[in-house]
Amino acid sequence: MAVAPTGRTVSKKQTVNADEGSPFATIKNLWPYMWPSDRPDLKARVMLALLALLAAMGAATMAPYFYSQVIDSLEIGDGIEQAKMFGLTLAIAFAIAYGLGQITESLFMQLRDVLFASVGQHAVRQLAHRTFVHLHALSLRYHLQRRTGGLSRVIERGTKGIETIVRFTMLNTAPTLVQFVIISTIFVWRFGLPYLAVLVLTVVGYIYFTVKASNWRIGIRRKMNDSDTEANSKAIDSLLNFETVKYFGNEEMEARRFDESMAVYEGAAIRMWTSLGFLNFGQAVIFWIGMIVISIMSVNSVLAGDITVGDFVLINMYMMQIYRPLNFIGFVYREIRQGLTDIENMFELLDKDAEIKDKPDAKPLEVSGPVLKFNDVKFHYDPDREILKGVSFEVPAGKTIAVVGPSGAGKSTISRLIYRFYDAIEGSVEIDGQDVRDVTQKSLRASVGMVPQDTVLFNDTIAYNIRYGRPEATDEEVREAAKLAQISDFIDGLPQGFDTPVGERGLKLSGGEKQRVAIARTILKSPPILILDEATSALDTQTEREIQSALDHVSQNRTTLVIAHRLSTVINADEIIVLRAGEIAERGNHEALLALDGLYAQMWNRQREVDEAGEKLRLARETDTEGFLIKQSEQDPVK
Repeated sequence: MAVAPTGRTVSKKQTVNADEGSPFATIKNLWPYMWPSDRPDLKARVMLALLALLAAMGAATMAPYFYSQVIDSLEIGDGIEQAKMFGLTLAIAFAIAYGLGQITESLFMQLRDVLFASVGQHAVRQLAHRTFVHLHALSLRYHLQRRTGGLSRVIERGTKGIETIVRFTMLNTAPTLVQFVIISTIFVWRFGLPYLAVLVLTVVGYIYFTVKASNWRIGIRRKMNDSDTEANSKAIDSLLNFETVKYFGNEEMEARRFDESMAVYEGAAIRMWTSLGFLNFGQAVIFWIGMIVISIMSVNSVLAGDITVGDFVLINMYMMQIYRPLNFIGFVYREIRQGLTDIENMFELLDKDAEIKDKPDAKPLEVSGPVLKFNDVKFHYDPDREILKGVSFEVPAGKTIAVVGPSGAGKSTISRLIYRFYDAIEGSVEIDGQDVRDVTQKSLRASVGMVPQDTVLFNDTIAYNIRYGRPEATDEEVREAAKLAQISDFIDGLPQGFDTPVGERGLKLSGGEKQRVAIARTILKSPPILILDEATSALDTQTEREIQSALDHVSQNRTTLVIAHRLSTVINADEIIVLRAGEIAERGNHEALLALDGLYAQMWNRQREVDEAGEKLRLARETDTEGFLIKQSEQDPVK
């Protein structure tokens, strides 16, 4: 069992299949949201909405009867003045009653919609919220494989499908059946079984055809959804990589890929509308055949004197009254089936199990030191490729330990295991002697701060992104964090200051500016454990030095794990661990590792050669520029 956001307990597995699934099974899954146990006010609204609907149906049933009486009243007393006056008075009374019946029906129908609006929207909101929460509960592995655009489309269609199903099933299907029973009873009472037989055959034939045709259209709807998801995924992906598209001049290629997906959608949409035309025409043929048969029967009955002209009108009005909800039942079934198709992907998403879960008896992490420890940790993403092969090390309280090594050695995997984005296959990761698998994820992540290599910011203001480290922080605390991260002067120089928007993924800021925002965010969080995951590897030398100064300040008196590519950033670490192919190859401080003349020394010498070459190139460029300016000044003394 799983708990919905409001605290309700709901069935965990709620798979919906538009081919095999019954609408009643879907309604059962949606019932906790349509009849929320923790909201008596919404329950009351549901009941009042149903009562309003029944009142509207009662008025709708009586209105045709009054109309038929108007017609019969006009035939009273040919040639007798008093009878004519009585008939006219009676006709006017019935006409007024007919009009009042129509007004009453309209009043209660609108009242029904008003009362049920909050119920339907509450159900949509709760399911959308539950889906959003579930997405954040899913593992990093899932999110590395997902497509953002397609996922947003699934949620958008799913919420709309839920609204359709909730509204139509609660307000229209069952009451329409009640109305059919009422009219059937009137047919038997006033006109006899033959009329009822034709009515039942018409309704059964209509519903049978609607069900068969709607089921046939499911495949078309699903293909349209898939192509819509594909097109939206490509559009979002292309826009998120706007700069890359421009770098390679591939606008036409991206437009072509998008258009190819839209062409599939176009074809499916055309088939969808064509099949809808076939469905509507078939429904009309079946109903009007029944209508013709009943009209012929009633004409014969009038001529035989068995029924009045008013009765003839009453039969036709009741048939038209049946047609409206009958047509709506067809529409409702069609919409429910389409809604099922729209929400099946959303329910599949809800049925995905979170890979990383808190244990039932998980307790909050208790941090005293803290001491971070890896005990013979083995891990792989794919069983055929082992990433960590029995790694053991300890980060003492308040100390800084660095992990370095070639690309693919498993450095970043270590940080993901600490955050418990994944669980170790063998061994354990401990903080102050507590296995991270035994504590709550919330308390664990509250105790760990991260400055990543690739900082992605929210499309909001600088202040919002810094305050994300501690949402309840004051403006003064945000400013202090920015000052410690050495970015406050830059922010104060902006026209909008801390209210400056950073753009999608923070693209309005430079790499160094984004890193400083990330550092300020971590300073504001003030975690006892700090992870610096290649936080300066993508920056130029000058910016790296400035950022490193801020990082050194942040890591003071904190248990710090530095995952580095540039070795110049870890020379002051208390211990350096050198990984190679998922195993610890060397360990020690900077001087000791250089003395070993092993892998670390090779990496150090290689990076120093690259840095020296880069420095020589920079000096040469500066010298060339200076010489060019001197020559220019000699040629043009005035300047």
